[in-house]
Amino acid sequence: MNMNNTKKSRILVIDDEVSITSSLKRTLELSGYQCDTVNCGKDALRTLREKSTYDLIITDIRLPDISGIEILDIVTVKYPFLPVIVITGYASIESTKEAIRKGALDYLPKPFTTGALISAVNNALKSSKKRNQYKNLYEIVYQSNCMEEIMDMVTRVGRAESTILVTGESGTGKELIARAIHRNSRRSTQQFISVNSGAIPEGLLESELFGHIKGAFTGAVTTSHGRFHVADGGSLFLDEVGNMSLAMQVKLLRVLQDGEFSPVGSSDVVKTDVRLIAATNMNLEQAISTKTFREDLYYRLNVIEIHIPPLRQRTDDILPLSEFFLSRLAGSEHSRKLTLSSNAVSALLSYHWPGNVRELENTMERASVLCDSEQVELHDLPDRITYSKEDFPEQTPTAEHINLDSLLNSIEKHYIINALKKSNGNKTSTAKILGLKRTTLLARMKHYNIQRDTGKNQDE
Repeated sequence: MNMNNTKKSRILVIDDEVSITSSLKRTLELSGYQCDTVNCGKDALRTLREKSTYDLIITDIRLPDISGIEILDIVTVKYPFLPVIVITGYASIESTKEAIRKGALDYLPKPFTTGALISAVNNALKSSKKRNQYKNLYEIVYQSNCMEEIMDMVTRVGRAESTILVTGESGTGKELIARAIHRNSRRSTQQFISVNSGAIPEGLLESELFGHIKGAFTGAVTTSHGRFHVADGGSLFLDEVGNMSLAMQVKLLRVLQDGEFSPVGSSDVVKTDVRLIAATNMNLEQAISTKTFREDLYYRLNVIEIHIPPLRQRTDDILPLSEFFLSRLAGSEHSRKLTLSSNAVSALLSYHWPGNVRELENTMERASVLCDSEQVELHDLPDRITYSKEDFPEQTPTAEHINLDSLLNSIEKHYIINALKKSNGNKTSTAKILGLKRTTLLARMKHYNIQRDTGKNQDE
């Protein structure tokens, strides 16, 4: 029974027989659930769009318009965390296999008992909660298998003293991985020092790393300790190591080989006990081939490599990260907890994220500021996310044959049509996406001969 839950789970039942939907609704509500019913696929999709807060779908395989298998396909893409139970009076091994393969969590052949139904519902809801529980280890949020493997590697290498090379595109979280390695090491009670070598001018990097004595150069009015000294006994994270000059690479190699260095302007040799974790978004092997990176240093750094895939290659992490960022923002800046609409989810999952996790975090911060309801909608997201490459005209005129008015009209028409599609034909939402008044939108639709039903979901 679900009567003691503070939040009753909401279930959508889809079946073409009114007697069955009425019976299921009565049974589920007696068991403490909230239940809505529809009798065809079109109504189901419309209801999902309008009330995207369901915790479970129960659908018949055979419906008068859209099959339960087709609904499964749509739910898997647009509502990836929404569990589905399939029921049918036409049980077969083939349909069972297909339903499970498409993502159904359970399969109930008619007729089924009340006990079997409630058991299936309870199990599906428990499974859904587990699927929605992302992992947060050392402040790294993930759900994908590849990040699971990376975090397992972090746990193992943390106990060792080997030098680590973390590779990956900008914004993937290389420093977070380095911090996780440090926290899981015997050095965790000591300093973790981070240096972005790409952000420090070449003339100052040596002093930044190794320190200098008074009078070593113009402006050196006092003796200063470098990062290797400060990090002694702990870990030093050296980001963008591929941007270092060959001269600095030689000095870094000496530290790795001998565990010692000399401050700028001094002949004294200073011993250091530092675990180095380096990171780069460059292809160092290619840099070696062009003689811009030393091969001996590469092998000193790359004792163990941890490569972080870009976000577009681990899409399972997009929604958990989005939810995490929104939750963190709600705790620090807002009084309300925001959720993502189904359209926003679809846009986030479809976008290629060139800026990776950093771009996603900034996107969620933007949405939290602009959102004026309890749910993040398409118009709360940047245009680059809501408009894909397919949203633009395919043909661009050559420089010799440009009709600017025609080109601008073509672009404006495409924006309007695609905004209508993204809002499923809702003119008010479309106008909001485009930053227009509704009357202006209708006038431009008339001007471009855009039909009023443009953008309505073809599944309806």
